[in-house]
Amino acid sequence: MVNTEIIQRSPIRNLEKSIHGGLGKGNIGVLASRKGVGKTACLVHIATDKLLQGKPVIHVSYASRVDYIITWYEEILKELSKKKGMKAAAEFHDDIIKNRVIMNFNQDGARTEQVLRSLEAMIVHGNFAADTIIVDGFDFAQGTPEDIRKFREFAARLGLEVWFSATLKGDDPLFDEKGVAFILGNFMGVIDVLISLRHEGEIVRLDLVKAHDKPATGKLRLRLDPKTLLIAKAVRTK
Repeated sequence: MVNTEIIQRSPIRNLEKSIHGGLGKGNIGVLASRKGVGKTACLVHIATDKLLQGKPVIHVSYASRVDYIITWYEEILKELSKKKGMKAAAEFHDDIIKNRVIMNFNQDGARTEQVLRSLEAMIVHGNFAADTIIVDGFDFAQGTPEDIRKFREFAARLGLEVWFSATLKGDDPLFDEKGVAFILGNFMGVIDVLISLRHEGEIVRLDLVKAHDKPATGKLRLRLDPKTLLIAKAVRTK
C-alpha cells in the first residue's frame, strides 16, 4: 500500500507527463549537464521508481568505481524508508535491491557490441527480465551516434527503455540556441528524449529539450531537492 502511494505521488509521474507518457520501450533518453550537477542522482531516482513497481533494472556504469552509485541507491532508499518502521524498512530495502543489477565496463576496453552481448546474456540467459537500462558515465565525446543506435536497436528488440547520462565539459558555451548541448548535436537523430540540468541559484532546474517528435516544453516544473538531489516538484512562486 505504501509503495503504491509512493509511486502515485512521485514527481516522476510529472516527468512522464511532460514527455508525453514516458520514455517508452525501444527509446533512448539522455540527461545532460556538467559534472556534479545531479545526473546520476536523477538516473538512480528514475531506476528506483521502476524498482518500486517491481520492474527489474540493470545499471551500467562506465566509471572506474561503482561505490558512489550504490551510495546513491542507499540514500534514495533511506529517504523512501522513512515512511516505514525499522523492520518494514529492511524488508522494503531487500525487496527493492533484489531486482537491481549493476554492471561495470571500461569504455576504452569494451566495445558497444560487447556490452550489449553481456546485457543480453544477463537478460535472456540469466533470466533477469530487465525493464530499464541505466547507462551512467558513457563518454559521448569518445562514442559515436552508431553506438547509441545499437543501444536503441537492442532496446527495441528486447522491449527496454534506456536512459543515459552525458557529461558536458569545458568553459565555453555548452548549448546551442535550441538548448541542445553541442557535444550531442550529432546524436539527436538517435535520442528520443533529452533533458538538460542547470544550476539556477541554489537549485538545479530541469529543461526539456526534446520529447520524442512532439514540441518540447522547455523549463520543466521539476527541480532537484538541494538536500537529497531527488527530483521534486517545483514550488510555485507568486
